Amino acid sequence: MTELWIPLKGIPAEGQEYHFTDQSLWTGPMRDFGLAAKPGRDFAARMFILPQDDGFLVTGSFSGSVMLPCDRCAEEFEQAVAGEFESFEEPRAPGDDSLDECRIRRAKGILDLDASGYLWEQFMLALPTSPMCSEDCKGLCPRCGVNRNQDSCACAQDKGDPRLAVLRNLKLS
Repeated sequence: MTELWIPLKGIPAEGQEYHFTDQSLWTGPMRDFGLAAKPGRDFAARMFILPQDDGFLVTGSFSGSVMLPCDRCAEEFEQAVAGEFESFEEPRAPGDDSLDECRIRRAKGILDLDASGYLWEQFMLALPTSPMCSEDCKGLCPRCGVNRNQDSCACAQDKGDPRLAVLRNLKLS
């Protein structure tokens, strides 16, 4: 995974904005983590870091797209991925070895923010859990495997459990 650490020492009191257009921030982790996605439209991100008394306020946004397989029909389609984020990041106290995720490290006495890890996390949170090429995707036939969006199949439709046939015409008022 591409690492990008932002030194937090020189950030002015009014904050500082960063822009990210390096596609390896997105494509590297896609490959490293075996994500079933290919790059689509180039990603761009904006991050604003504002120092606070006991940490840093991190806000920003990102957008781009990836090519994903549809969960219903398995056809590849372009999925727009965008998001806005805001979080408060505080450094660990010296000697704190807890297993909690911390995006700020102390290297040689200087605090750094893991921008690449932060942006990747936001990207993963914005991805749909069940990507579909369209809301009305008909999917694949479970018997013959034909893509029902492109062709119809001659497979017999399942009428359900015959013992419940009497309930099919039941009307509730």
